[in-house]
Amino acid sequence: MNNIVLAQTSAILSATDTAQGAAEKLQAFIDNHPRLVVLTGAGISTDSGIPDYRDHNAQWKRKQPVQHHDFMTSLATRQRFWARSLIGWPVMRDAQPNKGHFILAELEQTDRIDLLITQNVDGLHQRAGQKNIIDLHGRSDRVLCMHCAARYSRNQTHEWMQALNPNFKNLQADAAPDGDADLEDIDFSLFKVSDCPTCAGTLKPDVVFFGDNVPRAQVEHSLARLQQADGLLVIGSSLMVYSGFRFCKRAHEWHIPIAALTLGKTRADEILTLKLNTPINATLERLL
Repeated sequence: MNNIVLAQTSAILSATDTAQGAAEKLQAFIDNHPRLVVLTGAGISTDSGIPDYRDHNAQWKRKQPVQHHDFMTSLATRQRFWARSLIGWPVMRDAQPNKGHFILAELEQTDRIDLLITQNVDGLHQRAGQKNIIDLHGRSDRVLCMHCAARYSRNQTHEWMQALNPNFKNLQADAAPDGDADLEDIDFSLFKVSDCPTCAGTLKPDVVFFGDNVPRAQVEHSLARLQQADGLLVIGSSLMVYSGFRFCKRAHEWHIPIAALTLGKTRADEILTLKLNTPINATLERLL
């Protein structure tokens, strides 16, 4: 590992700094740390029309997402989740990669990014051409039976739910993060949830819900790659969830420089080598 003194690139940019100034500092960080691990969060996908969870102070914008235990033990929770998904899932399904996704794919093609770890479940990095990627929290376009482990496409499951609930599919609501929608004041008890056609088990998107654990093998593989990296670059994440923050924590322990391109507060602000508080795409597109 290239042990570069942290103070060499240490800098903090305020919200008033220009994207050009941020891009120059980010370019220097990339040049000085040629083998990067990149960690992305919801902020990289907001320009694709997918809402994020937190504001600039890292506070929740909405009620917290569904909890794994509640989803698995409560039919009412599953009814509410799948009813809202009838509106929210098409927004995620139809989203397209934005400039930020494509620029990161280009950085990988020029051997600047060794691994990209994403907390997002939208699959947009892959659609932009990213190859070396860990979907830390799974993928929303896949559905898993929690009993027999059969797998289905989210589009297929979506069609099943629509067929069972014709009175729900035309309801209107604002899109929310990760295929959810802000659908309220509805009698969700009328919603019919499709079960696994193989075993009648519970169907769940193949993603890590809050309160669930990230697969250990993915974490260990990601940490092993991080330990060999020259630097860690965080893009679009407040790092308030430990599954993402752990990489900053370990990087700091291993004396690996950390840069963050994220609007607003992050959980790792005190240990960052470089903090860029500027719009993501406007900064990335100015890289040399």
